[in-house]
Amino acid sequence: MDKHDRKLFLEQMGDVRPLAPSDRIEEPTRRAPSLSQLAQRDAALRTHLKDPNPLSLPEHVPEIGPLDIVGERKNGVQEGVYRKLRLGKYEVQDRLDLHRITLRDARVMVYEFLNSAFAQGLRTVMITHGKGQHSPTPGRLKSYVMHWLQEFDLVLAYHTAKPPHGGTGATYVLLRKSPEDRRRTRERFSD
Repeated sequence: MDKHDRKLFLEQMGDVRPLAPSDRIEEPTRRAPSLSQLAQRDAALRTHLKDPNPLSLPEHVPEIGPLDIVGERKNGVQEGVYRKLRLGKYEVQDRLDLHRITLRDARVMVYEFLNSAFAQGLRTVMITHGKGQHSPTPGRLKSYVMHWLQEFDLVLAYHTAKPPHGGTGATYVLLRKSPEDRRRTRERFSD
């Protein structure tokens, strides 16, 4: 600033006094969020709260009796593979025990157990759900576990366990191969 500008500035500021010190902090006023901002916020909350577990918890599922033998295989599972599962010929690589567990907790535990087993490359696992013979609704947990196994895309087949492994109170579950195991199988048979 040159001398003339400085002099002009001081003349204009001559009667200006500093503000008195204050212990208050003034908050800036906020505008109300727009409709699009509200919609984005709502969508973000819904996404965050969305349950990643695809297993449903309907009010009713087909009833399975406590002593019923159950089993199912999805398309593409060879009869010989299913027969070995049914007869308990595959080594059970991990187990989940659901005795005295609520339906809500069992749903979460089944989902996490099967995902964990798949991530570890396990193929044959067992879920012990109990028979539920002495409960007010016999076979209820067993019925829900069968319903969930049908829903779960990682499950290729399942069947009631043999008596030494828990009989009608437990179920063998055959899981899909992990991508790494599928690659190894392709390499082994491509030679």
